[in-house]
Amino acid sequence: MALIDRTFRERIVLVGTAVPPETLEDVDANLDELALLVDTAGADALARVVQRLNHPDPALFLGRGKAEELHQVCLGVDADTVVFDEELTPAQQRNLEKLLGRTAIDRTAVILDIFAQHAHTQQGKVQVELAQLRYRLPRLRGRQMSLSQQRGGVGAGGAIGNRGPGETQLEVDRRRLLRRIARLEHELADLRRTRTTELRSRRRSGLPTVTLVGYTNAGKSTLLNRLTAAGVLVEDRLFSTLDPTTRRLTLSGGEIVLLSDTVGFVRKLPHQLVAAFRSTLDEVASADLLVHVVDGSSPVAAAQVDAVREVLGEIGAGDVPTLIAYNKSDLAKPERPEPGSVVISAVTGDGIDSLLVAIADRIRSLNKVVELRVPYERGDVLAALHRAGEILVETHEDDATLVRARLDQADAARFGEFCVS
Repeated sequence: MALIDRTFRERIVLVGTAVPPETLEDVDANLDELALLVDTAGADALARVVQRLNHPDPALFLGRGKAEELHQVCLGVDADTVVFDEELTPAQQRNLEKLLGRTAIDRTAVILDIFAQHAHTQQGKVQVELAQLRYRLPRLRGRQMSLSQQRGGVGAGGAIGNRGPGETQLEVDRRRLLRRIARLEHELADLRRTRTTELRSRRRSGLPTVTLVGYTNAGKSTLLNRLTAAGVLVEDRLFSTLDPTTRRLTLSGGEIVLLSDTVGFVRKLPHQLVAAFRSTLDEVASADLLVHVVDGSSPVAAAQVDAVREVLGEIGAGDVPTLIAYNKSDLAKPERPEPGSVVISAVTGDGIDSLLVAIADRIRSLNKVVELRVPYERGDVLAALHRAGEILVETHEDDATLVRARLDQADAARFGEFCVS
């Protein structure tokens, strides 16, 4: 994790816009979350500026009058940086910095900065650096941006938006940046092949895969630790987990599944991160079952559920079977839980038994019910069937055992010669 210089915390002004049908209440909720992101990045949000807009101004994003008002607010609180909740174009960013006399960045830059601080593994660091460079590339024009500004690499201190990749103190030009991106893409492709091999190995094990997904800070890592004693780092901060962890989990009926934790999602997850973390997110799309962990105590839980579903659709996991688990019941119960969901507390263990039963039921429902006729001399096949799936009915005829069993697709194909047509 990056070391944040606690002796200096940037002074931030947050900017939000209400574009119909958004209300000012919606903007306040969005800025509350942006304030948490800024705090996680190591800065303090001191003031807010909000404007109703039908569409952003192409030059300043805000209207000229509101931009002047923002300038006065920055002077009043002695702000170092202005953070917009919407993504700025490179031209808007340059024009705002010229008008305001201070750094102007957007929500995407803050999220990328947090990821830079929390990347631990080689793959995580490569993914974050690639996302940052893709974000910075169109913003080089008109800037004397050098790698020395970036404070020496992922994990270094510095201002929000400037932490991250660094090589030398030579000035970065577009050609050099493109070469660095190409090298990172090549390195990430190698890591992706290794990751794909690992996923294939898990598939060959025949064990169903269950992946925890959810909004950042919903309690996924706490739940993984509760279920498997995985020992994963748990912090009450956004994006404390970037690198996936997989453990074996024994369900209520004795079935064994592979349970994985993943990076938390967030509203307006930067597309640069989605692209760079594709190999990590592939694990979500290839899962047999997703457990969508929701902070049931959050007043905006429904909006967070929608945001996660939007990201799942973006990464090709929208059709993966999903079980919703409303977490943090020790703090508050969800107002309108969705049908078929479970309510739990990963901290106290409340509802965990019900969750395990629900996961087992969902896994079984994904399997195919087949009828097989196994000759008595093939006791090995009958034993293998008992190990592979759930035996629903077993009857004996003169020369064979008739079995009705629930099997996954791979096992159903493996025992195909004994299936009754």
